Amino acid sequence: MTTSAAPRHARAPELAVSTTGLRKTYRTRKGRRVAVEGLDLHVPRGGVHGFLGPNGSGKTTTIRMLLGLVRPDSGSMTLFGKPVPAQLPAVVDRVGAIVEQPKFFPAFTARRNLELLAAGIGAPKQRVPEVLAEVGLGERGGDRFRSYSLGMKQRLAIAGTLLKDPELLIFDEPTNGLDPAGIHEIRQTMRGLADAGRTVLVSSHILNEVQQVADTVTIIGRGRLLAEGDVDAILARGGTEAVRVRVPDPAAAAEVLARVGFAPSPGDPGTVLVRSGAPGVPLDSAQVNRALADHGIYLAELVWQRPDLEEVFLSLTAEEHLGAGAPRAAPPAPLAPTAPRRSGGRS
Repeated sequence: MTTSAAPRHARAPELAVSTTGLRKTYRTRKGRRVAVEGLDLHVPRGGVHGFLGPNGSGKTTTIRMLLGLVRPDSGSMTLFGKPVPAQLPAVVDRVGAIVEQPKFFPAFTARRNLELLAAGIGAPKQRVPEVLAEVGLGERGGDRFRSYSLGMKQRLAIAGTLLKDPELLIFDEPTNGLDPAGIHEIRQTMRGLADAGRTVLVSSHILNEVQQVADTVTIIGRGRLLAEGDVDAILARGGTEAVRVRVPDPAAAAEVLARVGFAPSPGDPGTVLVRSGAPGVPLDSAQVNRALADHGIYLAELVWQRPDLEEVFLSLTAEEHLGAGAPRAAPPAPLAPTAPRRSGGRS
């Protein structure tokens, strides 16, 4: 989903990252392959922005172009309003990025590794304990790198990007290869960095994972923009919320629920999906339960089903006939700055 266009005289939103008509192709044995096709990207300052799409959709190529590692065929890019790569030296110290797994010395402590890195990039040594604390490794800084879990190693890499106190952090698939505990740690770290006032741009092919931490998102497919905007607004495109109830007699339950104004439909065997029966009327699980109990039907299970980004992505690709040569949709309006989500319930 997209945000509506700003009023004519409204001040333009402050963007940490923007691209316009960005295109990149690579030469292959079979000819030229389009990696990024006319991409317009808008990342507002502050909060976590998810840059989402399946593997091979152009996310890493876009990030490499932003960092001056790859030259685009056409289009324009800015970081903090400065055109890149032309003025990248003017803003590079305001950006920290992890595009590939950084190398640390296994036998050295985390603290010593960061001290060496700080010396190499000209960052003050006193930043080392500060960044270790910021990523939750303050008490483990004296441990050798080889003793770290994968999640801790990734958090140490994030600490390395913080040595110059950047305003924008760019992470390319930061949870690849991590177990659930490591993924949870990285999500908490990204949320904490955003809540401290930084902008976090995180790419991922696991859409539902980023949904739990992102404030705004851009969804791409095969190098093309599919949707961009506030997470809740985009989720609304995935359909309405529903309650799944498991009951002994689904047919009888559906009849009761329809009679009292809900919109039931068959679900999995033994279940009924219940939606609001009237536009603008919120779905209330307590009323669903009460209506069934009043008719002697008692629930074995009640579960909320909410649309997720993966469902939205599948819907978008179906609408766009992606890969079938459909014409490009009009680009979304730029995002307005969004107040960052707080960590409650989203870690």
